[in-house]
Amino acid sequence: MTSGIHHVTLVTRRVQANVDFYVGFLGLRLVKRTGGYADPTQLHLFYGDRTGSPGTLLTFLVWEDGASGRAGHGQVGEVALSVPKESLGHWLTRAMEHRVPHESPGREFGETVLRLKDPDGVIVKLVGVEAPEGAAPEPIRIRAVTLLTEKPEETAAFVARFGYRAGPREGAIQRMISETDALDVRDATGFYPGVAGTGAADHVAFRAPDEAAVRALAAEFAAEGAETSLRDRQYFFSFYVREPGGSLIECASDGPGFLLDEPEESLGTQLFFPPRAAGVEDLAAMLPQFALPGEPRRPRRDLPFVHRFRDPEGAEPDGSTLILLHGSAGMEADLMPFAARVAPRATLLGLRGRSTEEGSHRWFRRLPGRLFDQADLRAEAEALVWTLEEAQRAYGLDPERVAVLGWSNGANILGAAMLLHPGAIRRAALLRPQMVLEADPGAAPAPAEALLLTGASDPSAEPLAEALRRAGASAELRQAAFGHALTPGDEEILREWLKPA
Repeated sequence: MTSGIHHVTLVTRRVQANVDFYVGFLGLRLVKRTGGYADPTQLHLFYGDRTGSPGTLLTFLVWEDGASGRAGHGQVGEVALSVPKESLGHWLTRAMEHRVPHESPGREFGETVLRLKDPDGVIVKLVGVEAPEGAAPEPIRIRAVTLLTEKPEETAAFVARFGYRAGPREGAIQRMISETDALDVRDATGFYPGVAGTGAADHVAFRAPDEAAVRALAAEFAAEGAETSLRDRQYFFSFYVREPGGSLIECASDGPGFLLDEPEESLGTQLFFPPRAAGVEDLAAMLPQFALPGEPRRPRRDLPFVHRFRDPEGAEPDGSTLILLHGSAGMEADLMPFAARVAPRATLLGLRGRSTEEGSHRWFRRLPGRLFDQADLRAEAEALVWTLEEAQRAYGLDPERVAVLGWSNGANILGAAMLLHPGAIRRAALLRPQMVLEADPGAAPAPAEALLLTGASDPSAEPLAEALRRAGASAELRQAAFGHALTPGDEEILREWLKPA
């Protein structure tokens, strides 16, 4: 029977730091990049050996700037990779040189272990094993995974169904052994429960030889009343089930494998989406970009607002930048597909509003009775103006080639910022805006250019347009037979408006 770990899937908050650690520091190969099969707007990266063999794979769901999770019972707690035991000194020196958090080498189950932390705080253990003389120091395969559980005996019995047998015990950890690796069941009674999020694991997957074996085992669990779900992940066929301690377990077939749609020499260089995903160009525009070690990259600067750049793909940048302000309940990447169609050669910079309501992002607080918090509105408008100025300085953006585009709630904060700080924003497109300031601030006028586009069912934007004109802006107001959502008609108007004079 094929046994052992197929892959481990975790969640990362910063894709660039993740790639730098697993490819740049550890030396794993990026063997596949896809839109998520559960959510194609989510980037999914797969690292492993040269061909992405089962048992070597660490995969990451990218929740860029997402909420942090917490390791606890009902979750994978640690991941261990085997390396040649003679290389542990190399890895300790390398960790110190690269300032990777680590502990002094120790012993676990008779093996020397070097504990590291990746950029998200995930514990990655390097375990020294026998290897051919002169073997490269890079990780060989997954050595072990630790499951945290409040039901250790039941969890161990569950794991045994995937080809594991009881091995040695150390303290609160029962080691389960397969043909190729180990699964450490740790009694975590009294620990906090795990919380999903960045820096935490999503699941561990065990191997099965083929689709038929996956279906057969899934049927066994289903017959016993367990909830199972079959999934065709294109590169493997699998099902999910939860073990008694709460951890999510996947059983995945060894094939077809990652060479299905890319040759070995260029494995991991293309972006793929699930076969049924619609609008893949728009989906690709929403995914965070990254550079492999040695490739050109944009330095990251700290700004008051969460932000994300997107450089044009397949076209030479024209030196212009569109700064994007999302609508209510939006995120920094929401407008990128729209903006990429409007200006395919522009660099895009999406910002995320800092006000939250019931977990959704906005640009300023809303009060009962359809009112807006005026103090918060003014404070966030000031922060936005400072951020735009700092972004231009820190990232070397040409102020003469920058335009700001806001939709709905993003257009409202943009209009308020232009009224409170005339001249700070030189060119702006406000899509479906309304006047949200209760009083015209009457600031000293300064020149600016503004385009206001409203839908047929939107509140009148005339008060805002008039206030912008008093503030010195050339404000053009257009009302079209559009609804509140953005349309191809908006794209056409903006494309013409953005053309150089």
